[in-house]
Amino acid sequence: MSDSPSRRRITGAGTVLAFVYAVMALAATGRSFVQIATRFGEAPVPYLLSAAAAVVYIVATVALLLSSSARWFRIARVAVIFELVGVLVVGTLSWAVPDVFHADATVWSYYGQGYVWIPLVLPIVGIWYLQSHRPAPSEVAA
Repeated sequence: MSDSPSRRRITGAGTVLAFVYAVMALAATGRSFVQIATRFGEAPVPYLLSAAAAVVYIVATVALLLSSSARWFRIARVAVIFELVGVLVVGTLSWAVPDVFHADATVWSYYGQGYVWIPLVLPIVGIWYLQSHRPAPSEVAA
């Protein structure tokens, strides 16, 4: 064991948040892979949106885990905000223009209804967590 202090900033609730993001990353990646590999011609837009959600979840997971760096903290923040915008836009479009999503839903369709609305709640919790765990000015300068 090393006597040097850990550079890890994420603990407690942040660890749980990163774990849920990792689970969502796996779920979205699996879903998009199966959709694209087996039925891409049926509904390319929803399937590509599922792939985009997977990328966002992967980036958010990594960025949250590495958020001791000011750069990764900013990346986490952008990823989580992008996720919220994606869920709101895709969720609204899936209600307003259901024909686009007729063949199959995406991770963010109907505000994440297929995932028990976790995609809608998760970025809100993520924004709250990042806002309440901002790096100190000394950490940003380092």
